[in-house]
Amino acid sequence: MSQPLDIVILGLSLSSSWGNGHATTFRALIRGLHADGHRVLFLERDVPWYASQRDLPEPDFCELAYYDNLDGLMASYADRITTADAVIIGSYVPDGVAVIDGVAGLLPKRLCFYDIDTPVTLAKLVRGDEEYLARRQIPAFDVYFSFSGGEVLTRLERDFGARKACALFCSVDADRYGPTGEAPFWDLGYLGTYSPDRQPTLERLLIEPARLLPQMRFVVAGPQYPDDIDWPVNVERIEHLPPSEHASFYSRQRFTLNVTRADMIAAGSSPSVRLFEAAACATPIISDAWRGLSELLPDGEAIVIAERPQDVVAALTRMDDGQRTRLADAARTRVLGHHTGLARARELIAALTDTSAAHIPNRRSA
Repeated sequence: MSQPLDIVILGLSLSSSWGNGHATTFRALIRGLHADGHRVLFLERDVPWYASQRDLPEPDFCELAYYDNLDGLMASYADRITTADAVIIGSYVPDGVAVIDGVAGLLPKRLCFYDIDTPVTLAKLVRGDEEYLARRQIPAFDVYFSFSGGEVLTRLERDFGARKACALFCSVDADRYGPTGEAPFWDLGYLGTYSPDRQPTLERLLIEPARLLPQMRFVVAGPQYPDDIDWPVNVERIEHLPPSEHASFYSRQRFTLNVTRADMIAAGSSPSVRLFEAAACATPIISDAWRGLSELLPDGEAIVIAERPQDVVAALTRMDDGQRTRLADAARTRVLGHHTGLARARELIAALTDTSAAHIPNRRSA
């Protein structure tokens, strides 16, 4: 193990998983860092939405602190930012452009960006939308960690001026996600916040199969779904499911569905945290298709890739328990071997260790 590091992370949320996939991603990563002896301060903007929906207000694996605005951040945590071995700013941080400029002005030893939304970020930047990251800021980061791998990394360096782009996929906390032994209750389920660009796929790969298989049980868990969706009577809705209940939720499904956002499909190599969590729970996965998926989980061996409702119907009606078990075991073995929070933390530390001290002139010009 490398020398323990002091790391400051400024992210969208650690305390609340409500309506975002960032919290569970950060939790698995930071638990992995903690297990290897690294010290993390997570700084979260104190906003009413997450303050009223916190499901992890006092983590035992890092220090969590809140700030009200940029002035408060600088007044209270400038010293911690300056003395830390590395500072990592995440995507979708409120007032992110100003936060990045403020933190960069403190000249931290290493300044990094962790983009948990890389394809969305790049699409926004091409449109001139700099909601949480300005294009001019990208060269200021010592490492640009990306939720997406593959060709996106080349594009970040070639077209956006990133000094060093590294894939840092989301991961699963293997101590909290595993099979519970509960009997299956639903034949197919889906866990995810409503997204307009995911909804057509959800319609095609879950709602339509539910109509075709009225004798089977389906479930969709997640907030913000519009009231005008025509849910079949055999589709149960759960408004919000805290992470503490995810393992039980996955374990009670014969199959679970993975649905990918359009920008992530276009980019390729952008696995969702839900993919790893379901696999860790030994739940067979049906997924839409995107480049790089079969390298992670081979089609027909560790996952079922579906394009049409009939593909889902075939899996639900033709695969016996033995086939499902073999599919789930293959996915679980791959995920626990390469995609846990501990594995991802070690990838992060390796990249930080390989990164020399900051190039101060570049940072001042950000």
